[in-house]
Amino acid sequence: MRSRLTEWVAIPSVAGMAEHVDDVRRSAEWLARLCAETGFPEVAVHPTGESSAVIARWPAEDPDAPVVLVYSHHDVRAAKAEEWTVTSPFQPVHREGRLYGRGASDAKAQVLAHLFSVAALREVTGGTPPVSLVLLIEGQEELGSPGLEDLIRDRLDGLRPDAVVFSDTLQWRAGEPAICTSVRGMLPIHLEVHGTEKDVHSGAVSGPAPNAGLVLAELLARLQDADGRILLPGFYDDVPEPTLERRAELAALGYTDEDWLRRTRTRAIRGEEGWSVLERLWERPALEVVGLLTGDPTGMPRAVIPSSASADLSIRTVPGQPIHAVARRMREFVEQHADPELEYVVDISEDSAQEGYRTPPSAALDALDAAVRAVHGVDEAGRMGNAGGGPAELLARLFDAPVVFFGTGLPEDHWHDSDESVDLDVVVRGAAVLARFWCSFADGAS
Repeated sequence: MRSRLTEWVAIPSVAGMAEHVDDVRRSAEWLARLCAETGFPEVAVHPTGESSAVIARWPAEDPDAPVVLVYSHHDVRAAKAEEWTVTSPFQPVHREGRLYGRGASDAKAQVLAHLFSVAALREVTGGTPPVSLVLLIEGQEELGSPGLEDLIRDRLDGLRPDAVVFSDTLQWRAGEPAICTSVRGMLPIHLEVHGTEKDVHSGAVSGPAPNAGLVLAELLARLQDADGRILLPGFYDDVPEPTLERRAELAALGYTDEDWLRRTRTRAIRGEEGWSVLERLWERPALEVVGLLTGDPTGMPRAVIPSSASADLSIRTVPGQPIHAVARRMREFVEQHADPELEYVVDISEDSAQEGYRTPPSAALDALDAAVRAVHGVDEAGRMGNAGGGPAELLARLFDAPVVFFGTGLPEDHWHDSDESVDLDVVVRGAAVLARFWCSFADGAS
C-alpha cells in the first residue's frame, strides 16, 4: 500500500488550476488502472468539465446481494511549497509510520483503503466481493463538486444502491474507534467593498476619504459577537439543538484541550459559549473568514487608501439548516448595513454549496458498527461528526439511500495545510474494517 500511495500522491492532481488539468486526468487514469488490476471488470474514466472522474463496477455473484456505492475523490488542494518542512508537497516521503504529501490523507489513502479491502477479500475467498460494488471517485470535490450531479445523472442513472459509503472524513483517534454519523454543510461567500474610485495617496485624502478595508472590517465585525454567536438575523431559527443522546456520545470521546491544541496546531480555543469544543465542531454552525485582501499584500506598501477590499467567508451549517435560508439572510444583512454611497458585491455560490447530513438508523450503519468493533476488538464504538462538508446530502437524495461515513484521516493529518500526512497503520486497519463491512452488510441483507 505504501508504494502505491507514494506513486499516486506524486501526481499533483490539483483541482481548479489550468496548469494541472492534465495531472488530474493522469491521476484518474492511474486510479482506473489500479481498479482494473484489483479485479474490477468495468472501469471507466469520465471527463467532468476540466476534470476527470473514475467509475468502477464489480457485481457480486449473488444477484440478490446488496449494492453499495463508494464515494470519494482524487483531486487535491493547492499547496504552498514554501510552508512545507518535511518534504515538497508532491515528493512524498515516509517518516515514522506516516506518508507525507498533498492528498495523502485527503483523500487518496481513503480510496486505496477500499481497493485493498477488496483485494484482501479476493485473496482469502478467491471470488467476487460479497456485495455489488460501484466506485465513484470524482475529481472536483475540492471545488464543491460542481459536476457531480450531472455525472451521476449521465452515468449512474438507474442505479439503486442499498447504501452509500462516503470516504472523505476523519476518525477521532488512532486506537479509539468512533463512527462519523454527521457532516456539516458549507456555504462559500465572497464579499467586496469599493470605496474610492481608485487607490489614493493617504497623505492627500486621509481622514475624510472612505477606507474600503475599514468598512469591510466593520461589516465583518458585525457578523459575530464576543461570545462566538453569529448575528445574522434569524440565523439560529433553523438550527436544531443536539439531543441529549448526541451530547452524551460526544462527551464520551477521549478529549482534553491540551491534546486538541497539540493535534490541530490551533494555539487557542474559541467559539460559541455554552457548548463543548466537540459540540461546536460537529453540532453547531460556524462562520469563518478564509480570505481577506486589501491594500498592497505583496511588494512595497504604497501608503495609499485602497479603493477596494474583499473577504471570502465559509459558513458551516448543521444538518437541518437550509443553505438557501442562510444565503438569503446574508444578502439581507449586507443590504441592511451597506453604506449607500459605497459599492458592495455579495457573491454567494449556492451551486457549489453543500447541505449538512446526518446518517439515519440503517442496516448499513449496523454493519459498519459491527465491523469497527470486530477489527478494533472493542465492545462499543463511539460516535462523532465531521466538521467539514461534502456532497453526502446530494448522494442520499439522488440515490434515495442512506449514507454512512468511513474515513481513514485523523485531525493531526493537517488536510489543506502544510505537511499533510497519513498514518499508514490507520489506513491498513481501515481496509480491514471495510472488508469486514462488506461481509457483515451482505450477511445482514441475506
